Amino acid sequence: MFIRKVVDYVEDTIAEGGRLAAKPLRMAACAAVIRNPWAEQGFVEDLQPGIHQAARVLGDALVPRLVALMGGPEGIEAYGKAAVTGSGGEIEHAAGLIHTLHFGNAFRAGAQGDSFLPFTNKRAGVGTAITIPMTNKSEGRKGSRAHFLTVEFHVPDAPAADEIVVAIGAASGGRPHHRIGDRFLDMKMMGVDQAGRPLQNPS
Repeated sequence: MFIRKVVDYVEDTIAEGGRLAAKPLRMAACAAVIRNPWAEQGFVEDLQPGIHQAARVLGDALVPRLVALMGGPEGIEAYGKAAVTGSGGEIEHAAGLIHTLHFGNAFRAGAQGDSFLPFTNKRAGVGTAITIPMTNKSEGRKGSRAHFLTVEFHVPDAPAADEIVVAIGAASGGRPHHRIGDRFLDMKMMGVDQAGRPLQNPS
């Protein structure tokens, strides 16, 4: 697998809504621009060999960088991932590189998380927005709406037609001044569970 470049992005939100945050919110992302492993091969029936070979390398290249930007795994509360294939590739190519435990488990291990990784995968041109949705890294807190976040950036010269951008993102906390409640508050107020079934003991 050929990596052309690795890009880091960091933003620290100091204030929101005209008020200083209790503490700055750091959101960061690391992206690798790689040559599409299936470029110029036509329709490839079995993507698994390419996925297995590339996913491990991508995890090794990106996860330590992102964890370092966040000051260690303890500095990560939310995370997510994204992949963008250039115009010459299939969305399945982008999806294949991030929707595999060879990649996801490396990220979870580095971030010390155990929850599902939210994602985007798409096909787009050079300089497109790379959008990484994030949720809490802990399975027990994945319903925390404060951690429903998005980090977005772009790589000005990628992805070329025969490239894929693979990215991971993390946040140091929830949104500053979060105050919309969570699903548990909604369920209590509505007297139903998240599937709309009446609660046994709504009080």
